[in-house]
Amino acid sequence: MKLLRTLVNAYGVSGNEAEVRKIIYDEIKDHVDEVTVDKLGNLIAVKKGARPRVMLAAHMDEIGLMIKGIDDEGIIFCSAVGGIIPGSLLADIVHIEGKSKALHGVITTRQISAGVDFEEFPEIGDLIIDTGLTRKELEKEGIGVGTFVGFERECNYLRYGKKILGKALDDRIGCFILIELAKRIKNPKNEICFVFTVQEEFSLYGAKTSAFEVDPDWSITVDTTPANDLISKKEDTDTQVITIGGGPVITIMDEAFISDRCINDWMKKIAKKKKISLQFEVSDFGTTDASMISVSKNGVPSTAISVPVRNIHTTSSIAHMRDIDQTVEILEELIKDPPLSCLN
Repeated sequence: MKLLRTLVNAYGVSGNEAEVRKIIYDEIKDHVDEVTVDKLGNLIAVKKGARPRVMLAAHMDEIGLMIKGIDDEGIIFCSAVGGIIPGSLLADIVHIEGKSKALHGVITTRQISAGVDFEEFPEIGDLIIDTGLTRKELEKEGIGVGTFVGFERECNYLRYGKKILGKALDDRIGCFILIELAKRIKNPKNEICFVFTVQEEFSLYGAKTSAFEVDPDWSITVDTTPANDLISKKEDTDTQVITIGGGPVITIMDEAFISDRCINDWMKKIAKKKKISLQFEVSDFGTTDASMISVSKNGVPSTAISVPVRNIHTTSSIAHMRDIDQTVEILEELIKDPPLSCLN
């Protein structure tokens, strides 16, 4: 789909989401009653209606780098913005916004640049960026300490199997799903707030401030989650196997969050009705915007539904379009006529 590809290809490292926000604004403004941007940069699109108010959240930002130093030769040193596996970045091309144009460079190490093999995978402090320019030339382009660095990776569809390949699937997939829902749902019974948050990869702060502003009665975070189907075997593992193409994933618990059982039951019933397979996740690490939303004000019944992704938090992630489409199906059915039994 053209929109999904546009969202994935856009640049929006945590704290620098303006390009993604503009795409979302242009796509959603004609399908909602009101669109605002709060002081932190969250985009909130509202279909007005009666209480209970529903908050659907997806984060706009992606992992990336920030320049922390440049030597006289123009070699760039960076800090990670979000959780990154440093070794996965080797030889990746980066996108750096200059004053007049975008510049490109390659991620490497001093050893690799000289054709020398390495014995251990590098840490983030071992990585350098080579643009071919000196520090003075970079400074003329307005590039220096604090400049954001994104990853240059064109989104592609893998012809066989309806799979998508690209950077930032986490969580442009969620953004795409929310836009699709805004277009499909014409006259909801209840007020719906489609919230596109900032800085999830870095701090979850966008979810915290937007939830306080929206004041929802219940909430669903739409995100992505790691698929472990290439390393796990059902007969020989102490954890659940999450498979791309195996259906949307409902988070039961993660490192910082226990989801609302009642909302999960709603989605289970809808999935059964539509003959959609669900996957369930109990994790000891990581969390989503749902953890912040759930503890906003006096508490918000919340859950998270995710699309499984291979190679998550790299520049070459893979997801299955069927999982994306089925997530839209479940949420569309739920939002059109949400049960009220849990909220009375």
